[in-house]
This record gives sequence, structure tokens and C-alpha cells, in this order.
Amino acid sequence: MARRLSFAVAQPITIVGWFISSILLIALVVTATYSLKLPGQDRALTQAFYYAIIAAGLYFIIAALMCVTVYGAYKGHYPQEFKLTMSQRTLMLQTISFMVYMLGGAAVYYRVEGWQFLDCVYFTNYTLLTVGIGDYAPLTHTGRALLFPYAIGGIVILGLVVGSIRSLVLERGKKKLGSRMIEKKRQQLLKKMHKKNEHEKLTPITSQEKADELGMTERERRKFEFEMMRQIQDHASQRQKWNALFISASAWLVLWLVGAVVFWKAEHAQGWSYFGALYFAYTSLLTIGYGDYKNFSNAGKPAFVFWSLLAVPTLTIVISNMGDTVVKLIRDLTDYLGELTVLPGESPTKQSAKRVIAKVTSRFDRDQSKEEIMDEPPGLIGEKEQEGAGQSAGHEAMTRATDRLATDIENEELREAGEAERRGDEVSKDAHEYHYQLVREFRNVMKHLDENPPRRYTYEEWAWFLKLMGEDEDNHTSHRKAPVKVRSDYKGNREPDMQQGSTDDQVDEHRQWSWLGNRSPLMGEMGEPEWVLERLSVTLEKQLKRQHESQNKDKERRKTDEAEKVSSSSSSSGTLEEQVRTGGGGEMASTTE
Repeated sequence: MARRLSFAVAQPITIVGWFISSILLIALVVTATYSLKLPGQDRALTQAFYYAIIAAGLYFIIAALMCVTVYGAYKGHYPQEFKLTMSQRTLMLQTISFMVYMLGGAAVYYRVEGWQFLDCVYFTNYTLLTVGIGDYAPLTHTGRALLFPYAIGGIVILGLVVGSIRSLVLERGKKKLGSRMIEKKRQQLLKKMHKKNEHEKLTPITSQEKADELGMTERERRKFEFEMMRQIQDHASQRQKWNALFISASAWLVLWLVGAVVFWKAEHAQGWSYFGALYFAYTSLLTIGYGDYKNFSNAGKPAFVFWSLLAVPTLTIVISNMGDTVVKLIRDLTDYLGELTVLPGESPTKQSAKRVIAKVTSRFDRDQSKEEIMDEPPGLIGEKEQEGAGQSAGHEAMTRATDRLATDIENEELREAGEAERRGDEVSKDAHEYHYQLVREFRNVMKHLDENPPRRYTYEEWAWFLKLMGEDEDNHTSHRKAPVKVRSDYKGNREPDMQQGSTDDQVDEHRQWSWLGNRSPLMGEMGEPEWVLERLSVTLEKQLKRQHESQNKDKERRKTDEAEKVSSSSSSSGTLEEQVRTGGGGEMASTTE
């Protein structure tokens, strides 16, 4: 974390340390199992023995995963350095805080209630996870009084941990998985269009004859590509949500079934059947905790602690994913059934029925994108905000500072444009007005960064932004036919010019791209406001740099002109004096004669 050692040095040392820890624990477990066995005497292994088995397995898994990371870094899939982001640091601190809180509470109840320490760990675990099995409960007034603040504090910390896990793992994976699914759907669509001989719509229109043949202009063809890409995004987004639900539900199901097997074997002395263990695991997983089934064995309690720390957060993630899929589907279906029956809406019944069928079958609503298209550039109506948009205090402060700076620049550009107009300099006037438009749109797009759901621009908005960046949707010179597959180098990485809408300010020429191609700004992990903001800033930087260079050249030209004027005036005055002297001397000579 402090980066005092390089990745190449720190990672092998850490891996070796984890492997040594795992081997030592395994050796201790094996020794306790076989070497210390006393013949003819009954023995019972303590909870610490089973915790040691769990710890040895975890150490080995961590070391193996770190080996995978080293291999990925060697192959170029990961950067050869490790820098924790703020969200990763937060998750680590919250997880450590929860474990310290749980173990610290166990130490307190060990002193207050007189239980064994590992039994107290078992008690604090199912207390903070709100399972409440009931086999351990505080008997003293002190223990019961301490439970009031202890339970609520632990539940709050647990909620923070679960929220951080969801935001870090799911949200980060959502972008990467979403971009891969979009790429897959894009390739499938292009292959399908090639099979149906519709690939002509993907080729830029370079002549009026071709436009007449296809029955559309180049701008209409580009709009067709844009709408197809939006459909790909919508379909991939819905599929991604259902895939996330399937994965999380599968993990929950595996934990339930496998956990039941472990409890069935651990509690065989109580005569548990597999169905009874399945019932116990289910009621514990849903944090119901009836208490009719309880863990009494030394193997069952450590297994329950480890299993519950995995299973309960997994259930929380499943419920969250259900809110984006199943719950939303049921809510929409309920609303539409209400429109058809007891609570009819304003739209006709036939139209409402069609909308219900389209929603239930997850079809695309092509009319929706048409209703959202704007007829004016976004600079005139860019102030609208979507519902649910939220901004942090830090971002609001940065936005206010950006607004003030942008306002100053806008006023300055307008003032200079007015001065240029009074001078009759139309070129300078147009340049300052162009800079004004760039700064204005930059400020408007800044307000879209933290909107939730993320802002998605219409085609008309994109056409306006691209025009500000120097590209025209009516001009085919920067357009190309979308490739089905992306070329890769020997490591399997995309070439530098194959990334999402490159914003390299060292490249003056605009590369050819397609809305359905891999260079499209709608592809990749970057959000649309972020992409537009970056490109606008690069364009504005180029324009201001050119303006500065032009002003410097004008100053140098004026200095040169002034120097030439001074030089010419000096030479003229010197010649005049010489002529006067020469003329005067001649007159004096003639007079003397």
C-alpha cells in the first residue's frame, strides 16, 4: 500500500509468505489428527482445529489467486504495479473494522458471560448477521445492556461492507461485462446484416447516385447506424442484468446446498437428516433463525461462522439484482394490468395492451427513441436534468468552480468577438464565437457526469457535439464501414487505434469510424458525458493553442513592421542631411568664385 517495494519484489514475497503459512497450518492439522491420537481413549477436536483447517484453505486460495495475478501481469493483462483505489481502501478498512468489531465483542462477552471465546465468536456472528439462532443468549444484565449498542453498531458496519462489495465488485464488473456483451451483440448484428445482404446500409454514401439507390442521405444512414447501436446497448443491458441475477442466484443456491451437506455431516451426532440440514441452512440464510435446529458440534460452529459470512452478503446481492429484473418486471406488469382493468390510463386500451406485451417479451420500443430526439442543439436546452440525478458535495463544489471559470471565459470570448466585429475582422470574430460555444457545451456536459441513470445523448445531440469537434455527420470523409471483428496484436490486446473513440490530442487528422464499429464513442467502458467532455476539452485546448500562436505571430509581425518603419525613417533622414550638406557646399563654392 505504501509502495515502498516494487511489484516484482513485493508480490513474490507475499505469495511465498501465504504458501508457507498454509503449509505450516496443514502440518499442524495433520499432526493433531494422526500423531497425537491416543489409542483406546475417546477424544474430541476443538473448534480451533476446524478454524485452522478453514484458515489453511483460505491461505492457499489467496496465494494461488496471487499467482494468477502475477501470470496475468507477465502476459500484459494487468499492469505490473498495484495501487489501491479509494473504493478498494474503503472496503478493506470496513472489512477489517467489522472483523475487529466482531472479535472484540466476543472478547467482551467472554468476560461478561463466562463462555468459551470461540463460542462467543459464534454468538457475535449470528447476532450481527441478524440470524438469531438462540442457542446462546446473554443471561446477565450487563450482557443484555451491552447488546443494545453492540448489535446496532455491528449491523451498520455490516451494511457498509455489503454496500462496498456491491459497488466495487458489481459496478466495476458491470462496465467490463457490459462492454464485452455489446461487442458480442455488435458482431452478431453485423454478421446477420451481411447474410441478409443489408451491408450496403453500412457503407458510407459517397455520391448522389448511391444515395438515390439506397433512398437515404449520408446523415440518415448514420442515424440508422446510431439507432441500431442503441438497440444493441439496450438488449445487452437487459441481458447483463439477468446474467448478474443468474450468477448471484447460482452462488446463493450453491452455498445453500453445499452448506446443508456440511451441516449434515457435522451434526451427525444429533441425527440430522439432509433435509433437516437443508431446512436449517435455508432459515439461517434468510436470517429467519427459528432456533429449532442448532449447531452443537465443534465442527458445526466454525463451519457456520465461515459459511454465514459468505452466504448472507450473497443473499443481499441477489435481492439487489432482483430489484433490477424480477421486481421491476412484476411492478411494470402490475401497472399495465391496472391500466387494462381497474385503473385505465389516458392511452387507448389497444395501445396499452401492445406496450404490455412488448415489455413482458423484452422487445425494443423503437418509438421511444424517436420521441426523445431533439430538434435543437443541446446548447439551447442542455440544462434539463434527469430524475434521480444526485451529486456529491465535492462534485458540486467542483461544478460551481467550473461554472465560474467557464462564465469568465465565455464573457471574455464574447467581448473579444464584439471587438473583432467592430474592427471588421470576421475571421477573429468567428473564432471567438466558436470558442464560446465550446466552453458553453463543456460547462453543460459537466452537469451530466453524475446523473443516475447515466445520461444518454440523442443522435441530434451527438451530431451537434461532433460538429463542434470538427466532424460533420453529412460528410462521408470521416466515416467508414463497420468491421465485424477487431484486429489484435500477438498478446491479444487491441491495437492503440482500435480503442473507444481515441482522444489523442497529438493526432490532427480525424480517423474514420462508424457508429456500429469498434471505434464508436458508444463502445467501451467510458460514459458518454465523459467521452464528450474529454473530446471537447481537447478541441478547446487545440483552438486556444492555435489562437495563442496566431497572436504571437501577429505581435512578431507588428514588431517587425515597426522596426522596418523605424529603419526606413532613419535612412531617409540621413540621406536628406547628406543632400543638404552636399548642396550647401556647392553653393558656397560657386559664391567664392
